[in-house]
Parts: sequence; C-alpha cells; structure tokens
Amino acid sequence: MSGNTRKIIHLDCDCFFAAVEMLDHPEWCEVPLAVGGAAERRGVIATCNYPARRFGVHSAMSTARALQLCPQLQLVSGNMARYREVAERIFDIYRRYSDTIEPVSIDEAYLDVTGSPLFDGSATRIAQAIRQQVREETGITVSAGVAQNKFLAKVASDWNKPDGLCVVDPMRQAEFVAQLPVKKIPGVGPRTQEKLLGLGVETCDQLQQLSQQQLTELFGRFGERLWQLARGQDNREVRLSRERKSVSTEHTFSRDLPDLAACQAQLDELLADLERRYEKHREQRRIIGAVVKLKFKDFSQTTAETRSSRPDKALFMALIEEAWQRGQKPVRLVGVGYRLDTAEGDAEAVQLPLFDSDA
Repeated sequence: MSGNTRKIIHLDCDCFFAAVEMLDHPEWCEVPLAVGGAAERRGVIATCNYPARRFGVHSAMSTARALQLCPQLQLVSGNMARYREVAERIFDIYRRYSDTIEPVSIDEAYLDVTGSPLFDGSATRIAQAIRQQVREETGITVSAGVAQNKFLAKVASDWNKPDGLCVVDPMRQAEFVAQLPVKKIPGVGPRTQEKLLGLGVETCDQLQQLSQQQLTELFGRFGERLWQLARGQDNREVRLSRERKSVSTEHTFSRDLPDLAACQAQLDELLADLERRYEKHREQRRIIGAVVKLKFKDFSQTTAETRSSRPDKALFMALIEEAWQRGQKPVRLVGVGYRLDTAEGDAEAVQLPLFDSDA
C-alpha cells in the first residue's frame, strides 16, 4: 500500500465463543458445536463452529431450529468470564502493533497502522504477524482485512474466513468494490436487499448506476451512505473508544405473550432493569429518546421510538401499542431502551442500537 494511504486492519476472531470452547474441550473440535440458550427456554444461537454451519446452523437462529437442522448438535450455554479472559489476551497482542485500536465487540477490532515503522510500514505484514502471534499464544485463529478505510477492511476480513487474510490494494479498490454483492454493505438487511433486487441491483457496480438523489428518495438518509459505500468511500476514523449511544434491555419469554395487554404487563420489570443499566451512565449521558422492540412468534420484529428527555411508563405503554398494532399476533420478545445524547450533544448523530448489543 502506498505512502500517503491510510492503512486500516480489521481483525475478527473466527467463531470466537465456539473457538474458546474447542480450545478447552479438544474433543469437540470435529463435532457440530454451538454456544446458545436452551431450546425449552426459547434460546438462540450466539455462535457455532464450522462443522455446525455445514448443517445450516448460524448465529441468531433459534436453538430449536438449530436442533432440527442438526440433531447431534453439541450445545453449551457458554462462559462469558472465560471468553473475556481470552479476548483480553488477544487485545494485549493487538496493542503490541498499534496504539490506535477501536474495539467493535469482544472479538473484533479495527487497528490504524498508518505510519507504523513495523515491518517497513507494511500493513499486510503487520496483519500476518498479529494473526500468527494470536494463534501461537492463544490457539485462536483470527481473520484479517487490510484496506485504506474501515468499510473495505471489514468486508475484506470476511472474504477468506476462517483463518484468512484479504488485502484490498488501493490500485485495485474500484475493481474490488464493483463486484461486491450489496448484501455485504453494512446496514443492508433483507428488506433493503429486497428493494434493491426489485430495481435490478445485486452488486455495487449496479448500485453505482443509481444517483444519490434516487437513493435518498428511496432510503432517506441511509441512501447517501449507500451512495458512498457503493464507491468504496468511508472517511470514518479509527476511534480509541466507542461512545455508548443507547442503553436497553430485553426478555425472551418461555411462552408467547398472547396480546397487547400481556406485553404491557411486562413493563414494570423491564423498566426497572433499564433504570439499573442506565444508572452508571446517568451523570455523563442524558436521555433523548425511548424505544420499544417487539419480536413476534414468527420471528418478525419491529421497533417503535420517539424523542423524549423524560420517558415514563405511559410513553412506553404507547410505544408498545404502536409496535404491537403492526403485527397483532403473539409476542416472544419485548425490549425497551433509552437513546442517549452524544458527548458533544449532537442528538442527530445518535443511531438506534441493536438491543442485544447491550445484553
């Protein structure tokens, strides 16, 4: 990669929770293995190893469905303290190679190695060294992507999984981006993908044919972001700390809640837990909004939100009703959350979070 180009590495541990379990239980290495909640408790799969994936098992799938696809699945409930211990050892290795590290989750991070004197400034060789050190010192494999921005580095880290390395050469960046499926773009979920397919758009090359105005009309503010990413443009810095933009809690019920009243009856307990979670942020971050999430018995889900500096139970009752009316069917999960202002007070910059990121 050339002299003035930013050099970003995205590092992602392969099936991390399952990898730690296989590390501690070598006898599980060749059998389908998943970390997740029990089927009788409406659990979901947090992650699974590659033998399990060959049966179609994947993260966020219900445990019941995973067991249907793979009856011999070895299911473990997980050990978060152990996972954090291994993750900290891995991040200690990352710190040997860069001071500019942005953790994304327990097993994922961006490193900015622009200007690094290591390995003659080669980001590729730095990534290779990191992967080797992690494997030798912890037994965990890490896939890496190397590129000149965060978007492309993240896409690249997934390119040759597991235990892979992909480098996006700036000289061939346009070619790399053009052939990317649009589903690889962060934020493009099934609905957005379906809408794009309806326009005959499956790849970034085809997406580039739509104007910024067309995309904004179709997708609102996200349309502008789509226009940029379709061209491989991403100016986000690697941040040393990630700012909390929300706090939330949710509960999956062992039996579906049959109606709106049953959903609203869960509020007292959920709001009490939400307040406990918010307490440690109260002095630094003010509330700017409230949000409710419902997941129906068929796994479809919806969120309802509103801006408010002092959301109370009545407001959450109204949001639950708004969300429930969209499905009008039994509910398996209810979540409630606060949206928080940014440190600079820029309320418009706050993004609606995924509830389970706070769990």
